[in-house]
Amino acid sequence: MFIDSHCHLDFPDLIARESEVLASMEAHGVAHALCISVKIEDFPRVRALAERHSHLWASVGVHPDNAECHEPDEAELVALADHDKVIAIGETGLDYYWNKDEPEWQRERFRTHIRAARACGKPLIVHTRSAAADTLRLMREEGAAEVGGVMHCFTESWEVAEAALDLGFYISFSGIVTFRNAKDLKEVAKRVPLERILIETDSPYLAPVPHRGKTNEPAWVVHVAEEIARLRDEPLERIEQATTENFFRLFRHAHT
Repeated sequence: MFIDSHCHLDFPDLIARESEVLASMEAHGVAHALCISVKIEDFPRVRALAERHSHLWASVGVHPDNAECHEPDEAELVALADHDKVIAIGETGLDYYWNKDEPEWQRERFRTHIRAARACGKPLIVHTRSAAADTLRLMREEGAAEVGGVMHCFTESWEVAEAALDLGFYISFSGIVTFRNAKDLKEVAKRVPLERILIETDSPYLAPVPHRGKTNEPAWVVHVAEEIARLRDEPLERIEQATTENFFRLFRHAHT
């Protein structure tokens, strides 16, 4: 079985087709998916999805791009994470791509999420874009290695991957790894130890080849696994088994 370690099933493009999307997952051998929170205001919807379906889980957190929204403190995040279906803190991190002034509020939010993860013992889902050095620095300063987590939708260099691996983090590849022009990322996918790789869709975004340009969905995480198998010259079944075992090792609160 395959697992989509990062998707946004509560977003309008997918929730409107909930039954169809879940049926497609089953048809493609995708047994589980982790539905990711990006705002506290929308978290009840994410949690409700996981509550409705035994093969879905949820995270709780605030995406670094979301500025005009409720800002939870550590205690609130810990309280919201105290639920059987909530298995991670995030999506959190730093994103300077749109916020080129490198705002301090992003860094404080990230620190709060790391502290909450350590307090509740659930791993972090880290987003970083145009901010790798600061992301790694804050992870080190706040003791993120104590709880671990995943660098989701990884697009950085091997040096960044290696630094995250040294902190005990996993590296998750999305449909970007299937893109023809993602040569550097393909090289990273070859080098990351198999026991530290996860796969994801980040749906409804970043649909992999051969569906590029369409609304992405969890069923298509299989194409990410296929590309990693091709790059590493490994049987697809080995990638399937390893990424599934990795998921349950990292997200230890995910009960089936």
